[in-house]
Amino acid sequence: MSIELFQSVSAVAIGASAGGIAALVEILPSIPADFGLPIFVILHLSPKSENLLPGVLAARCALPVKGAEHGEPVRGGTVYCAPPDYHLLVEQTGYLSLSVDPPVNYSRPSIDVFFESAADAYGPSLIGIILSGANSDGAVGLEQVCAAGGSGIVQERATAEVSVMPAAALARCPAARELPLSDIASLLRVAGTRR
Repeated sequence: MSIELFQSVSAVAIGASAGGIAALVEILPSIPADFGLPIFVILHLSPKSENLLPGVLAARCALPVKGAEHGEPVRGGTVYCAPPDYHLLVEQTGYLSLSVDPPVNYSRPSIDVFFESAADAYGPSLIGIILSGANSDGAVGLEQVCAAGGSGIVQERATAEVSVMPAAALARCPAARELPLSDIASLLRVAGTRR
């Protein structure tokens, strides 16, 4: 994937499920503190679980990591994690919102819901990434990202702990690039320095 694709990136959206924490821990700690883009992480979580993901990532990352809050403005250089049992959306006004609409693909938060809102908000300046997972959530959303002119990236199926989600995303969005985690991290570092 050519670095020219990343000359005008405004945001990064990452979706994951089973096996996703291990993939996130491989990618996000390599992102430097001066990375200027917001990163949104949508990980399937049990509805009754505590939101431990921000703490897990914050202990390893140079960037600040937080649970997304309803009505807060999006800031660059921050990792936002969708909370359990809420859909996360980003508005075209640059603010986050949380929804208790019904689950999509049995999931709340849903990757599809967030990616579709992010595609509307950021259009061609969005990078959408699908990591390891056990269902098809994110496939439709990644298709929307690419349809809006954004860049789609999928974790290499051979390296995913569970390859169902990457395979579904590639089947639905053949324009997406399949890459190992190390290459995804490298491309994000490039994107963050070519603002």
